[in-house]
Formats: sequence, structure tokens, C-alpha cells
Amino acid sequence: MSDLETRLADLASRGQTIAYGALARDLGWRIAELTSALEALMEDDARAGRPLRAALCEGRLSGGLPAQGFFLKAADLGFDVSDPAAFTALQRGGLFTGPR
Repeated sequence: MSDLETRLADLASRGQTIAYGALARDLGWRIAELTSALEALMEDDARAGRPLRAALCEGRLSGGLPAQGFFLKAADLGFDVSDPAAFTALQRGGLFTGPR
């Protein structure tokens, strides 16, 4: 399990979210590295039928939701993101209550 996956699993087990910038700082990564890794995890999660772990991230100006890129990637993966708040709640709910 990568450092990113470990950190996201810890957040999920605590029922918490994190800002992209804080997560990047925690990992010692640049934002571009983080977003690329999160998109790769989204692909893995979608392929495996798991909730999208990237939903645990919050955009700085998005009112607690992930950044717009999350929704664009999710739409590319075939998810219906027409209601971003509901989609995020569904993903986070699966992460907070699912197997860890």
C-alpha cells in the first residue's frame, strides 16, 4: 500500500476528509503529483467497484467538496456526477462505513 493509500485509509477509518494542500504537505508531494496519483487511484477504485477514495479530499474553495477535477475524472469513468454533493456523500459514505 502506498503512502497515499495508507493516509486515505486512515482518514476513512476516522470518518475525516482533508484539503488537497494539507495532504500534499503531509506526503511531501507537489499538488500536481498528488492529483495525478489521486486520478490513478480513482481508476483503480472504479475498476474494482470500490468507492472513490479521492472523495476524501476537499478543494480549497469548494465548500467541503472535492475540486472540480475530481468530478471531471469521475464523469470520464462513467459516474453520474450531476449532483456533486450527493455523489460525494455517496462515495464518502461507502468509505466511512465500508470494510477497511
